[in-house]
Amino acid sequence: MNAYGSQAMSSSLARVLMRRPGKSLIAANPAEWHYGPTFDGQRAVEQYARFAALVEKSGAIVMWMDDPGDGLADSMFTHDPSLMTDQGAIILRMGKALRTPEAALHEAAYKASGIPILGRIEAPGTVEGGDCVWVDSKTLAIGRGVRSNQAGIEQMQAILASLGVTVLGFDLPLWQGEEACLHLMSVISPLADDLVLVHAPLLPAAFYLLLKERGIKMIVAPAEEFAASNGLNLNVLPTSPRKVIMVDGFPLTKAAMEAEGCEVETFEADALCIACEGGPTCLTRPVLRAA
Repeated sequence: MNAYGSQAMSSSLARVLMRRPGKSLIAANPAEWHYGPTFDGQRAVEQYARFAALVEKSGAIVMWMDDPGDGLADSMFTHDPSLMTDQGAIILRMGKALRTPEAALHEAAYKASGIPILGRIEAPGTVEGGDCVWVDSKTLAIGRGVRSNQAGIEQMQAILASLGVTVLGFDLPLWQGEEACLHLMSVISPLADDLVLVHAPLLPAAFYLLLKERGIKMIVAPAEEFAASNGLNLNVLPTSPRKVIMVDGFPLTKAAMEAEGCEVETFEADALCIACEGGPTCLTRPVLRAA
């Protein structure tokens, strides 16, 4: 089996980069990090452990990074500082300034594992992994908004041109303001090559039309649960096609996926995901997804 390669969103998760939260999260200032009222660092660490157990249960091999107390509270959200391709990793540049140092952690982890670095997003460009959605292996959609900008999208196209990949940018709304996190993946979660979960009101119209044109079926998540979860009902991690992990407490969203043949596992995450604005997908950086 290859050690790396991922230009897909829902094929079998074989290898994944994750970082256990610890001292930095427990000591985090909620106001500084824009964490919500249900934040509890110690409970968040405990909830993360249960999530990690579900990932390992799926059969995925975890490349672990640990928290030495470096103050990077958001670094458990490993989806954002890098992007994996079939030819190596792309080191991204974060739109949230507090998270800028995380890119170096990812680069070091890849180098230690013998995974090549294909390219880097440089200033003034910004791209976060949560804004990147592989529509298929040759089409990458990027949400253009507060966290990922046009300069970053153009750099990504230049990096991926040699792989024959087309990069498409789609404008995101401001939604709850500049400090809040609205990624493209805040409004879409791929569940299989031909099935996605969406929050239709915030989905870029041009992106919606692209999905429709490609024949991808859209499950519209219940709007009331999107509001109640601050969008985290929609943040669903596929461990293989139609097998997913989601935050507990949103039965209507769970039932909508099950009605389309999905197997859904849940974990309690009010102190972790709801409070810290990042769900199961955000907590993982797929390194290898097997065909």
